[in-house]
Order: sequence, then structure tokens, then C-alpha cells
Amino acid sequence: MTTPFDPLWTARFSGSAQNRPDDHRTPYQRDKARILHSAAFRRLQAKTQIMSIGENDFYRTRLTHSLEAAQIGSALVAQLQLKHSTSPLAALLAPADLMETLCLAHDIGHPPFGHGGETALNQQMQTFGGFEGNGQTFRIVGKLEPYTADGGMDLTRRTLLGLLKYPQLQPEQLQQYNRPVKAIYRIDADLLDWVLAPLSAADRDWFQQTDHSQTIPKSRFKSLDASLMELADDIAYGVHDLEDAVVTGTVQPHHWQAELSQAPLSEPVQLLLQQVGQQLFDSQHYVRKAAIGTLVNQLVTSVQLTDLNPAITEPLLRYNACLPAPELQLLQYLKQFIWRYVIRHPELQQAEFRGQRVVRALFDAFNSEPLRLLPANTQQRWRKLAEQGQQQRAVSDYVAGMSDEYASRMVQRLYGVLF
Repeated sequence: MTTPFDPLWTARFSGSAQNRPDDHRTPYQRDKARILHSAAFRRLQAKTQIMSIGENDFYRTRLTHSLEAAQIGSALVAQLQLKHSTSPLAALLAPADLMETLCLAHDIGHPPFGHGGETALNQQMQTFGGFEGNGQTFRIVGKLEPYTADGGMDLTRRTLLGLLKYPQLQPEQLQQYNRPVKAIYRIDADLLDWVLAPLSAADRDWFQQTDHSQTIPKSRFKSLDASLMELADDIAYGVHDLEDAVVTGTVQPHHWQAELSQAPLSEPVQLLLQQVGQQLFDSQHYVRKAAIGTLVNQLVTSVQLTDLNPAITEPLLRYNACLPAPELQLLQYLKQFIWRYVIRHPELQQAEFRGQRVVRALFDAFNSEPLRLLPANTQQRWRKLAEQGQQQRAVSDYVAGMSDEYASRMVQRLYGVLF
């Protein structure tokens, strides 16, 4: 059984342990510190989660969302440790520092202006390898963040595996897809190969299967750690972003009731949501907080492990975290409610439209005259990537790293107008 501190999984791409004198931290504690002290993580404080930055001082940013996801991720692992305390599976579960690292880092690849910015940047990069937020996260921690000369943060192999929500490479031809394809950039194939090197050929082939039944191809599997990180992310999104929408008045009690009356929910879930709805729209903040806590507790305490494929020899791939059917239905309902009444709200769509114009304009400007407009250090990266015919990736990396506010100021500086 794989253990958290197996040398294969605590190895770093550089081959160096990079231990300083008297530094007795675990490898995952060092990984967590590198995320927390990175510029990419700090920028999350000024990047849109759902509600646009600057319109209200209450709701979540990408930074506060990531902090909440980290807390939920630790709680999920604690629940599984308790449920499997007498089983060998307990030794397989991620230490708290590893799980918090994954949740803190999971969004650092997202560009300014949320998923709208991601779509816009992918459109600009469609003939140059595409753009996708999860692939960009992998690129930042493995190549860009300057903790090392050219190896990014040089995180442990298991941390990188946990960040691989979509562990296959981008298709060579992306023009046929109108949305970002969730995958790793082909330029980063060397790092992906290193992360997956301990796997047998059969395990790797199974792990990297792609589902082509949808309009956008998507990987079918992820590791145990990634499944926990994704579940923590979904809970934070579905529950806490709902709280933002209620407090800011974006959603009203009649929206909640209308959705509940039409949703094909099981009786226990329907009853829970009716009870929660009465508290959720109460005028007292502490009553609303109780409703949010009820939802989070219901989801976190129900987590369980599932055996995906007994033929898989690597336990980190064989097992995933999941929710029982009622709690899965509850979480899907919350996510769909947010999508319908918050993300698709006209005011948010208008803000997203503006953000997409900003991202496209910035890419066009920097791509047209890179050695004139890009910062000096980005020019050096542009020249290096130009030798591989990949210079547009340097432009994409630069634009993706901007916060919402910085991108808005930059487009005004370059074009003389505020989009």
C-alpha cells in the first residue's frame, strides 16, 4: 500500500530535497509554504470568483474561496480517517498539509475575469496550444513560479499528481472546440511524464482515458487526492457562493421556491432544502450561517471511498472520494442553482462580456509587439519560447497572471480607453 511519504511520491523534479539547516518540516509542509508565499497565490485576492471584484466587499474572491476549500478538504480527509481508522486505507489518505496545499493551489492558473476570461484567452490561443485554467495551474507550479531557475515551485510528485484534475495532453487540433479543453498543455508534456513515471503502463493507459462522448473531450479519471480536492472545491462553490448570492440580494426566496418546486429530488433532499431555505433567507446573519453550516456538514460527513478498478495496482489511482446518491443530488442541485440564478444573471454576464474584451485586447497588443510592450523578464521568456515556436505561450502566461484590476488598468494604459 502506498504511504504518504513514499520516496517515489515525495520526490521532486529537480532531484533535490532542498532542505535547509534544521528544517524539520515534512515535504508537504514545504509544498504548502511555497504555495502560500507565491505571487500567483497572492494574486487570487484580486481575481473574480463569481461576483465581480469591487462591486461589494462581502463576497468571495478566488483567494477566500481557496482558503475555504482548503478547510473543507481537511475536514473531508478527517472524516475518511475516522471511517477507515482500522483499515489499511487510512495510511493512503493525504496528510492535512498535502490536502490543504492542493486546495490552496487549485485555482492559481485561472486568468482575470473568471471563466469568461478563460474562454477569451483560449480563443486567442486556439492555434497555439489553447488555454485552460487547470493546465495553467500545472504550468505555474511546475515551470513558471520563480522558486527555481526553470522548474517552478519544484513541488513533490504526489502534490503534482493531486493537481492533475485532467491528466492527459491537449489534442493537437483545437480549432474544432468552442470551449477550453481541460487538459495539460503539450509544451508541458515532460513534466506530466515525470509525474506519471512510477505508474505501470497498464495503470497509466487506464488513468489517461478520455471520454469523447461529449462535445468537448474530457479525461475520465483522477487520483484519490484530486478527487478530494475537487469535492472540496465543489462544496465551497455550491454552498459558500450561494451565501454570497443571498446576502447581496442576487437571489431571492421566490427563486429558491421556484427551483425546488420543479427539481426532481428525492424526498429527504427536498425536505432538507425546504428547511434550509427557511433559514437561508432569514434577516438574521447567524440564522443564515446556521443554514450554510447545515449544508456543509451534510456533505462533508457523508464522504466515502469507492474502488474504481480492482485491477489497478497503484492505490492512489484505484480509489476515489465520492458522495452517496442523496448528497450527490444535493450538491448537484446547489451547483445548478448557482449556475442558473447567479452565473447566468444578466449583470454578471455583462461583467463577463467586458472582461472577455479586456483579455482579448491585452493578448492582441502584447502578441503584436512583444519585445516592445512585454516586461523585461517576460521578454526573456518570450525569446526562449520563440526558439521552440511557442512564443505565444509567453504572452498567454503573462495575461493569465494578471488580476482583474491590473488587467483593466493595463488595457486603459495601452488603448487609452476603459473597456
